[in-house]
Amino acid sequence: MKQDLDAYDLQLLQELQHDGHLTIKELSQRVHLSVSPVFERVRKLEREGYIQGYVAVLDAEKLDCGFIAFCYIKMKQHSHENAVQLMTAVQEIPEIVECYNISGDYDFLLKIYVKNMKQYQQFVLRILGDIPAIGNLNSSFVLGEVKNSHYLPI
Repeated sequence: MKQDLDAYDLQLLQELQHDGHLTIKELSQRVHLSVSPVFERVRKLEREGYIQGYVAVLDAEKLDCGFIAFCYIKMKQHSHENAVQLMTAVQEIPEIVECYNISGDYDFLLKIYVKNMKQYQQFVLRILGDIPAIGNLNSSFVLGEVKNSHYLPI
C-alpha cells in the first residue's frame, strides 16, 4: 500500500510521527504545501489507516513504573482455545504494554512495566499465574535502555 503514497504523504507521516502535536499550519510550512491540501492529505492518511492515532509518550520512571520485564510465554497446549484465552487475558492487563505471538521455543513475548522486582514477582504469581493457558514462562529484565523508539523507518 505504500506505493499509493507520494513524497508529500511520506513527509507528512514522518513529521507527524516525530511530533503528533503539530498543527496543520505548521505541517504545511514543513512540507511546503498550502494548508488546505495538507489538511485533506492528513485526513486521508487517517481514514486509510496509515495514521492509527495520536499519543503522548510518557516517562515510565517519573510515573514509578520504570522496571521493564520481557516475559516469554509457552502455552500448556497448542490449541485455538488456549491461544484465544491468553490473547484475551493479555488485552485486559494494563501492565502488559506489548504482546507478540512469536516463533521459536516460546509462543508469546510480553513487555511488562511495573514498579520494581517485588511487584513483578507479585504480578507473575497473581496475574499471569491465574491464566490457565500458560504452561511455562521465562523472564528477562532490562538493565539499561540503549534505544527506545516509536518511529518507523519511512
